[in-house]
Amino acid sequence: MKSKELLKKEGKEFFGILDMIRHRNFVGYTGLAIKNSTYQFLTTGIAKAGSLIFTIIIARMLLPELFGLYSLALSTIIIFASFSDLGISQALTRYVSQFLEKNKKEKAKAYLVYLAKVKLLLIIAASTLLIILARFISNYYYHQPISLALVAGSLYILSLGFISVADATFFASNKFKYPMYKEILFQVLRLIFVPLAILLTISSSLAQDTLFWIISALAGAYLVSLIYILILMRKKISFVHEKSYNLSKQEKKSLWVFIFPLSATVLSGVFFGYIDIVMLGRYVLPEFIGYYKAAFSLIGGLIPIISFAPALFPLFSRLKGKRLERGFKKSMKFMLWLSVLTLIGTLIFSGLAIRIVFGTEYSQASSILRILSVLLLCIPISMLYESYFISQGKTKLIAVLLWLSTFINIILNYIFITWLVQYSYFLAVVGAAVATIISRYFYLFGLMIYRKKL
Repeated sequence: MKSKELLKKEGKEFFGILDMIRHRNFVGYTGLAIKNSTYQFLTTGIAKAGSLIFTIIIARMLLPELFGLYSLALSTIIIFASFSDLGISQALTRYVSQFLEKNKKEKAKAYLVYLAKVKLLLIIAASTLLIILARFISNYYYHQPISLALVAGSLYILSLGFISVADATFFASNKFKYPMYKEILFQVLRLIFVPLAILLTISSSLAQDTLFWIISALAGAYLVSLIYILILMRKKISFVHEKSYNLSKQEKKSLWVFIFPLSATVLSGVFFGYIDIVMLGRYVLPEFIGYYKAAFSLIGGLIPIISFAPALFPLFSRLKGKRLERGFKKSMKFMLWLSVLTLIGTLIFSGLAIRIVFGTEYSQASSILRILSVLLLCIPISMLYESYFISQGKTKLIAVLLWLSTFINIILNYIFITWLVQYSYFLAVVGAAVATIISRYFYLFGLMIYRKKL
């Protein structure tokens, strides 16, 4: 009887949500969450559909070896880009959202201006450091021709850095549709710019030239998208026109108390996601990085569709007590079902998916995809826990857990890769996948244990 009543209740809630979406009647915090989640779902759907098409085109045009070098260069650039954020975007979303809720627009603008200035300094530092170290990383660590691509990555860091500030401002204002418009523009632009760059340079015998123009084209797509969203920001975000207000020393101190552990979280999170490719880059041939990246890109394409945690972050920032717990549990239940269904589908159709998306040249990636598919269960749930804890200002333990998990990931990657590469490059890639899975689940279990103690 209890199970029947539960099913009826869940069914009623589900159809109630569909009714809200159909009539666009987003009332109260539940309506706000549904509205934000809908736009976030559409944004991630557009992003991942565009990414899938983009990945198909790039992977097929470049083939495994050059695709592996491109993945290696981009992963390195993203790691440097993480030093230009350090949790600034999440801090902006949290503080601006809270003061807008209290109708203190001048203070909301003050946090936006202050954090944007900090972001600019970090972007300059990260870009400069990447340019200085590009040749050393390329020639002495990877022993691969990607130094010019890394130099082009400085423009990528600049554009992506300020896009994250603009997106965070819209999220804090609960205006999720404008980042969606920006995402549409970016996907269209990169589908034009990057393939065109490949066609114009692929005949060159120098892989370095092709990679330079690919990264430059990608950065150019981000730059145009940045200009577009900044124009939207001035028109659609009213509080940016408020009078200037200077934050007090105490307010800045409180802000940095929040940011510092979050910085560790962001850095370790990025290392968590890309250290495997960086370590593989030193030990295996580029085409095997291409196989690994192909498999991981499909996993990465599915995860944001399953997870709507970013859309819940501003809402979690405003909820307390029982309402917060109720919202968290409902989100968890729905996300868990999506994760399980997606995992089963990936296990069944992994071989077919690789052949359709990347072609027979990437057939070795299908086995890697099956292994990595278990991440579809833990990563979306981990993202939900992160949104929950960060929105409530509880970032210290997350930082500790991420650092521990990243440390475990690095150690396991080194052990598995250096041991298995003696037998084959493919087994080294499998070792990297297993290391990633173990460390990811360690992180999730840590989050779950911590929440039970609250």
